[in-house]
Amino acid sequence: MALNALYVDFNSYFASVEQQLMPELRGKPIGVLAVMAETTCCIAASYEAKAFGIKTGTGVRDACKLCPEMIFVEARPPLYVEFHHKLIAIVESCTHVEQVLSIDEMVCKLTGSQQMPENALKLAAKIKHKMAQQYPLIKCSIGIAPNTFLAKTASNMHKPDGCVMIESKDLPQRLFALRLRDLNGIGKQMEARLNRYKITTVEQLYEANKNQLQTAWGSVEGERMYDKLRGLEPHYVKNARSSLGHSHVMPPEQRNPIGAKAVLHRLLQKSCMRMRSYELLASKISIKVKFRELPSWSMESAISPTDNTLRLIEALETFWQHYPNTKCEPFAVGISFSGLVTVDEVARDLFQIEPLENEKKLNKAIDTLNLKFGKNTIYFGGAHEALKDAPMRIAFGHIPDLVVEGDV
Repeated sequence: MALNALYVDFNSYFASVEQQLMPELRGKPIGVLAVMAETTCCIAASYEAKAFGIKTGTGVRDACKLCPEMIFVEARPPLYVEFHHKLIAIVESCTHVEQVLSIDEMVCKLTGSQQMPENALKLAAKIKHKMAQQYPLIKCSIGIAPNTFLAKTASNMHKPDGCVMIESKDLPQRLFALRLRDLNGIGKQMEARLNRYKITTVEQLYEANKNQLQTAWGSVEGERMYDKLRGLEPHYVKNARSSLGHSHVMPPEQRNPIGAKAVLHRLLQKSCMRMRSYELLASKISIKVKFRELPSWSMESAISPTDNTLRLIEALETFWQHYPNTKCEPFAVGISFSGLVTVDEVARDLFQIEPLENEKKLNKAIDTLNLKFGKNTIYFGGAHEALKDAPMRIAFGHIPDLVVEGDV
């Protein structure tokens, strides 16, 4: 079985970009925060910080206990997106990027002479060399294998700045030293599920047949895992986007009902503009508010498919009438649009009073002005107290469009 995939994984990406841009941070333990607050957690940590046990999800206070010299910086998502495109260009100058999987991961398809082990390793070295020439503080781990899954697995075997190759002759023994959780797609809950089926090691996982794995997974993903472990590339049907949204951990001054509502308005208006850029309509809206001392509060409702900000604001205002009567402090909010459809998939609502053309003209005018003069040039008043909140965020698998989702 030939070597088909070369996987590039940028190490401690957000923190590395900060160290590349700010020489005073180099060689020091730093944590990147979504918002500068003691009650939040790190969304990234430099390798100097990781040496103290600090990782993504470590709270600020805990990080300070583990490393009193810890330095915190506020995330700058637009810069990370810009560097993302620059890094893709570097890899593209060496070989074609087959698929971008996240802000810091991509896979290249090996073809022809690239599939020879010595040539694949030379290609990996070339990518690393060009990276080091332009951005010496941004390191990457590279995995080479017969399929994407094993290439990603290989890239995780030596971090930071490693290069690991798994050939078909190495299978399956090369995998047996790994833990189940070392395999992409097996998290805490899936590991517990596999354990219930008497699968506690990678060796036992490999020995299970397709039917056993499908039963353990409860889906076709079990069969795919069977193939992936053997170096085969499973077939995936690309689904259309089904939902989109934004969430935000609020700064201390906004952690009250008025602030939470304003931030939700801001998130809603950002989501509407993003949805219109995809030419989609939402048929369901949901909101969520997280508290520290209480379970999260959420509401959702089906709606006539729309991309109209005013209509969605009406739904938000209706939800907010049921906000819990509590003195507990809200610390995070989120909004989601789901059941996304295109205009062609929707039958016109016979009971719709507001003319569609007026909606389209209003939304187009808002988007045009904000794209030309800045995102807060025109907005609906509910977001007025949160204009500086909810900046661009980078979710796994979604690379923000700096034009549509930028904050300036």
